[in-house]
Amino acid sequence: MANPGRVVFGLLLTAAVIGGGVAAAMRETPEATEAFLADDAGRAIVAHGFSTAGSAKSSPDGLPVFTEDDLQREYSDMGTNFVRFLISWRAVEPEEGVIDQSYLDAVAERVAWYSARGYHVMLDMHQDLWGQAITPSGENGNGAPAWATHLDGLPVTPQDQWELIYLEPGVIRAFDHFWNTTGEHPELREHYAQAWRAVAERFADDPAVVAYDLMNEPYGGTLQGVAFESGPLTDLYQRTADAIREVDDDTWLCLEPQAFGFNWGLPSALGAVDDARDGDARVAFCPHLYPLSMDLGDGYDGSSRMLVDGTVAAWTRNVLNTADMLGKGEGPVPVILGEFGLDTTAPGAQEYVELVYRTADEHGFGVAYWSRDDGDWGPYDGAGGARNLVSWLDRPYPRAVDGLVSWRSGADELQVTVRGAEGAAELYLPPDRFADPVVTGGTVQSWDAATGILVVRPVTADATLRITSG
Repeated sequence: MANPGRVVFGLLLTAAVIGGGVAAAMRETPEATEAFLADDAGRAIVAHGFSTAGSAKSSPDGLPVFTEDDLQREYSDMGTNFVRFLISWRAVEPEEGVIDQSYLDAVAERVAWYSARGYHVMLDMHQDLWGQAITPSGENGNGAPAWATHLDGLPVTPQDQWELIYLEPGVIRAFDHFWNTTGEHPELREHYAQAWRAVAERFADDPAVVAYDLMNEPYGGTLQGVAFESGPLTDLYQRTADAIREVDDDTWLCLEPQAFGFNWGLPSALGAVDDARDGDARVAFCPHLYPLSMDLGDGYDGSSRMLVDGTVAAWTRNVLNTADMLGKGEGPVPVILGEFGLDTTAPGAQEYVELVYRTADEHGFGVAYWSRDDGDWGPYDGAGGARNLVSWLDRPYPRAVDGLVSWRSGADELQVTVRGAEGAAELYLPPDRFADPVVTGGTVQSWDAATGILVVRPVTADATLRITSG
């Protein structure tokens, strides 16, 4: 008998690819976004890094199993400049109405590791399957605190395919209470917003923290699709944005769509969020990408390759359409691909990674790979040895650029187009391939062969910089 999970998810995959492509074809899709997160100097930030890390989901203190030496190795091996750092509601507010400042201090200590190396940090309020308290073992879900978990006696049975636990009655009820579908716990969303307010108050003045990812992979319980995204999800984002802006006027607010569907190529019905800050809105879109055939264990080969290509194309159009909608007529907001990843031992893994980064480059997206944990999905093995992913992610890219419009990255070449540039461009080049970089369209201000950081000033305000390995 066929695995029922594969059958259900397989049907959803077909709907995702076909439905996403049809819906996208009905809209005029922007070619790319030219909006980016910005640093204190106003330069566009291109995010290149990891989600760090999945180990935080189950650790008793809510922190990833990750040291400063681990970060230094990542920086030296791949020239990353960005991290999507996992935090959790359970750790921020372990008891109802009580904010754990010692946890926020521990997060700040780790943020300082990144700051010392010039990284930009996005704090991600992570959840999967609601929270640890959905089962007595605490081994299935993560994110929400036990005091906010109301199952009403309904069962939660672990499944071999973890995503299927979302369909368990107890998990659905926990989410229904949070979204106030039941009408019995309207206080939960306000607690969540106030937890974010506490995080923002702690990090508002930390220049390394540039963005807040308001909720990882939202799930609507009995509400799905348009009813969920345009209703309670948009409402939660607005409520949380307003709470954050009471204490933090500058940090970007990153919104995720419903994961079920969008991750596979379906459109989003997420509503626009008003930003109460003075000046231009700082709202970004941070979707995830997990083509369903690969989620079910297939590689990027054979018939799966065709399905994945279709999913990535539909997903890209839907990302740009949603980013444009969030921009309220001013053009697409910045986009960061907050998660994508795979078992890098699978057939076609390198080609898939290259496809995703090429797609991101062409459309102006930053990327945070999932994840910085050791193992077949990550850059290092359990003994600390570098895996294949290290060389795949050690790629040329623009780190911070004044007037950035677009870029193209190749193994031995980087092209960066700027418009109205007044300052310099900071670029990363893999040192082992760019020992003596050749620059056209700009003048070199500095080159650090140890870190791979090249600083170039364009010869004119509107220019294309071309850097080759010589």
